[in-house]
Amino acid sequence: MMETALTRLVGVRHPVVQTGMGWVAGPRLVSAVAEAGALGILASATMTRERLRDAIREVRSRTGAPFGVNLRADAGDAADRVRILLEEGVRVASFALAPSPELIAELKAGGVVVIPSVGARRHAEKVAAWGADAVIVQGGEGGGHTGEVATSVLLPQVVDAVRIPVVAAGGFFDGRGLVAALAYGAAGVAMGTRFLLTSDSTVPDAVKARYLAATVRDVTVTRAVDGLPHRMLRSELVDALERSGRVRAFGRAVREAARFRRLSGLGRRQLIRDGLALRHAKELSWSQVLLAANTPMLLRSAMVDGRTDLGVMAAGQVAGVIDDLPSCAELVERVMAQAGEVIGALRAGGAPMRS
Repeated sequence: MMETALTRLVGVRHPVVQTGMGWVAGPRLVSAVAEAGALGILASATMTRERLRDAIREVRSRTGAPFGVNLRADAGDAADRVRILLEEGVRVASFALAPSPELIAELKAGGVVVIPSVGARRHAEKVAAWGADAVIVQGGEGGGHTGEVATSVLLPQVVDAVRIPVVAAGGFFDGRGLVAALAYGAAGVAMGTRFLLTSDSTVPDAVKARYLAATVRDVTVTRAVDGLPHRMLRSELVDALERSGRVRAFGRAVREAARFRRLSGLGRRQLIRDGLALRHAKELSWSQVLLAANTPMLLRSAMVDGRTDLGVMAAGQVAGVIDDLPSCAELVERVMAQAGEVIGALRAGGAPMRS
C-alpha cells in the first residue's frame, strides 16, 4: 500500500486510476482494476441510461471495492445520469469536460467524490473553485483528445495552482512514472493505454496486437477524425481520412451520427442538443461539430468489432513502449513494486531501478 491524498479520498489501496475509455472501460475491466486495489472508472458516454445502470450493478456484483463512473458533462441527459449514480451509490464521478457547479453540488450532496479531467491550469482552477474534490490533469502525451502541453510542464503548474489532490495523466505506464508524478506533487497517476493493454481488457486480440507492434513513431496526432487534435495509432484509415476531402468527410460524419444515435438510444433532439453543448464547450465551428459525429463509431469499429481497417485506435504515446498483456492485478502489483524499489534506491543514493 502507498497512502496519498487520492487513496484517502476515494478509499483505494494504490494511487493508480484507470481512465474511462469509451467502448473499453466496461464492467470486466473496471472490476478487475478495482479488485487490484486501484480506481477503475466505468465509461458511460457510449451507453444508454439503462445500460449504465446495468453496468454499475454488474461491476458491483464482481467487486466490493470502490469504483467510479465517467460522465459527459455536456450531455443533454447529464442530470439523469447523475441521478443514476446517486441511486446506485457510486463512489466517484469523473468528467471529461468541466461539470457545472450545480452538478458538482448535487453529486457532493449525495456523498459522491467529483474528479473532473482537465488539460489546462485555468480549467483546474475553475473546477476547484466550484467544489471539485480532485482533478485529473492530462498532458499532451495522453491518448484520445489531447492538448499541446507536455505532462512534465502542465502538472507542476496545476499542482501549484490548486489545493485539491491532483492526479497526473499522459505518459504513465510503470512505477517510475508514478514516483516522478509524486515528486511533482501529484497524489497519483491515471493510465488509459496501459490498462487497455491488459488481459482483462475486452478489446479484441487483433487490435491489441496492433498496439503491441507499434513504435513511438507510430503514435500520431491528427485532426482528420473530428476536427480536434486526437492522439491515435497511425493506420491506413487515418491516412485515408487525412487525404479525404471535406465533403466526403461530412458524408461519413452524417452516417456515423445516425448509427451512434441508434446504439446510444439518443433521440434526434437530444443529439442536436448535445451538439450545441459540444460546440459551446469546445468553441467549435459547425463543421467540427459535424465531424465529431465520426468519433464514437470509428472507435467502436476497432475497440468492439476488431475492424482496424474501419476504425481508429486512440493511443497515448506510451503505446510505443508497451510490449505485454498482464492482468490488471499483475500490472498494479508490478507498478507498486517498482515504485517502492525506485523510492528505496533514491533514499539510498543509488540509481533508480530499471524496468
